[in-house]
Amino acid sequence: MPETALITGASSGIGEQFARQLSARGHDLILVARREDRLRKLADELPGTAHVVPCDLAREADQLHGRVSELGLDVDLLVNNAGFGTYGPFVDGDSARDADEIRVNCEALVTLTHAFLPAIVERDRGGVINICSTAGFQPIPYEAIYAATKAFALSFTEALSEELRGSGVRVLAVNPGPVPTEWQAVAGHDDLPSVPGKIEADQVVAESLAAYDRGRR
Repeated sequence: MPETALITGASSGIGEQFARQLSARGHDLILVARREDRLRKLADELPGTAHVVPCDLAREADQLHGRVSELGLDVDLLVNNAGFGTYGPFVDGDSARDADEIRVNCEALVTLTHAFLPAIVERDRGGVINICSTAGFQPIPYEAIYAATKAFALSFTEALSEELRGSGVRVLAVNPGPVPTEWQAVAGHDDLPSVPGKIEADQVVAESLAAYDRGRR
């Protein structure tokens, strides 16, 4: 029986690539994002089974486990990929937008891991992949909230990995640098073409899955 992977933020970018590559590896998928039309289009293009579960993780993260349970599915691999950034002086920022950024990048990450990890641990197989960022390694002026949320995600993931060391459950923190996706447009950060060291989303996912296969932290 194929393993089932739940991927948040699956409608574009890194999440879409996780969907394509995991489907090609034989996983059944649960695709999660706000944009249902994008998810359904992607599901139609994949070679395997893909269930579409639209969800706004800033508002509905605590409802996702129930929606998945209604499908009668067990999640073997949780890919917490959903997230977004903001760019600009903190004092000029939108406090409501900043709060949503923290909810999606941090609160939803914890909520979904709480919801799905216990059953993975009980079966003693499977795991969690959290998309963190090199932004989490240092404070970044003008991306103050984003960098702080990714520092949280990284610390949280590494702690979980240590707690589960020696079990059959794997926990991986993925820390890509600049990746050309819709992230830049959403954040209002349009100078990525001038940034060295860019990496494409498909390569991020291929290297992430290779690291997960090796049991890397």
